[in-house]
Amino acid sequence: MENEMTAGAAAVPKKNKEVTTAFKWFHATSVNGGAMLIAAVIASFFSVYMTDTLKIPAAACSMIMFVATLWDAINDPMMGVIADRTHTKWGRYRPYFIAAPILLTLFSTLLWIDWGFSTTGKIIYILVVYVGYGMTVTMYTMPQVAILPACVKNNQQRNMIITMGAGVCACAFTIGNTFTPQITGFFQGIGLSNGYVPLMLICGVFAFISFWGLFGTSKERYLQPVEKGTAFRDMKLVLKHKELFPNIIAWIMASMGYGMMFSTSVYYMKYYYMRPDLISAYMGVISIGALVSMVVLMPIVLKICKTGQKALIVSQVASIICYVILFFFGKSSFTFLCVVTFISSCFSAMQNALVNVLVNDSIDYIQYKEGLSANGVISSIKGFAQKCGNTVVSSGILAVLSASGYIAEAIGGQPESTMFALNFLKFGAPSLTGIILIICVFFNPVEKYSAEIEEMKSKME
Repeated sequence: MENEMTAGAAAVPKKNKEVTTAFKWFHATSVNGGAMLIAAVIASFFSVYMTDTLKIPAAACSMIMFVATLWDAINDPMMGVIADRTHTKWGRYRPYFIAAPILLTLFSTLLWIDWGFSTTGKIIYILVVYVGYGMTVTMYTMPQVAILPACVKNNQQRNMIITMGAGVCACAFTIGNTFTPQITGFFQGIGLSNGYVPLMLICGVFAFISFWGLFGTSKERYLQPVEKGTAFRDMKLVLKHKELFPNIIAWIMASMGYGMMFSTSVYYMKYYYMRPDLISAYMGVISIGALVSMVVLMPIVLKICKTGQKALIVSQVASIICYVILFFFGKSSFTFLCVVTFISSCFSAMQNALVNVLVNDSIDYIQYKEGLSANGVISSIKGFAQKCGNTVVSSGILAVLSASGYIAEAIGGQPESTMFALNFLKFGAPSLTGIILIICVFFNPVEKYSAEIEEMKSKME
């Protein structure tokens, strides 16, 4: 246990110098850099690739995404428990950063390879590879989230690193959403039949740099020993605190709201707006709005609101107003659609970063209540909640389209039921999830114990 508590540790500097600049950037660019660029490409283009390129029926695609993302959600708590109970000379969470980029590059590349299988063969192949990709994401996401409070105890430092990661995430999404057609087209223009494969390999290189850099610069200082016992003892200790349930629901709603708006964008422009030639331009508007949100607007909102909880509420209120306007008037003109979408993205994109503040709050709360460092468990609960939201989004969109009578490649020929479904999925559903999220944030328990938690952390030198 002594190795775990002191691995890589040096004398703790002043609290505003707890970690190096290199750690901050490697933490910010690990999950949010090359890995997020891969995730952005998959989120934006993989469903369309399955239905329109591989010619897999929408109902079968929905089944693939449901099974894969549901298992992805289930194995999150398992990974959190495993991470908290990992004992190596490098610490609890750091070892997972070594294997992360290797598996990530492998599975993300295999996703885009068409081996010429039959439809049934394609369904089985995509399911297996997508499950492998999801498990890899779980393997590195839980330790990456858990290691931040293990290395940094100062809330301002934590929020700054989260903000840096949000900015990197926005840049990755801007590139992935806006320029993927051009990048893949370039590779096809030089003789490669599938431009997604080299794109995944390039993203993998960036993932290697950031994850291995995070391994080399992280030092796990602020951890309590994990007592022996059953693997799910810590899970029970955490979940018995019903005060944290609103946070769990908020994580689900944040994942569903932005994911629903984002993942339907290609379908929306191609079939509802009937302008596939404007997909790149529209995705660019969303991505640039997200970039402005993370890099410019989020730090301002945090400064004005003082806390992540209040900033999260502000972002949701503004997003809902924009979504309602677009639901009724989005088709009036492309310029109007882009302007209001840009404003909505400026506020909605920051929610996925701001909910991470609730993770650190929950970790501090459990450490105060139970004297337990359950960083991995709580990170995994957040991951489980997020993946539940992802499951609803990824499989739900395809299921709704299938039920509404969606016809692949039928631009201008979709039934009215499909047209309504696309508009509702794009703007109506995110409005509803935003309202639920706002209600949940009001019940966050940490503010009540903020003084006691700060006193606890001051004794953790």
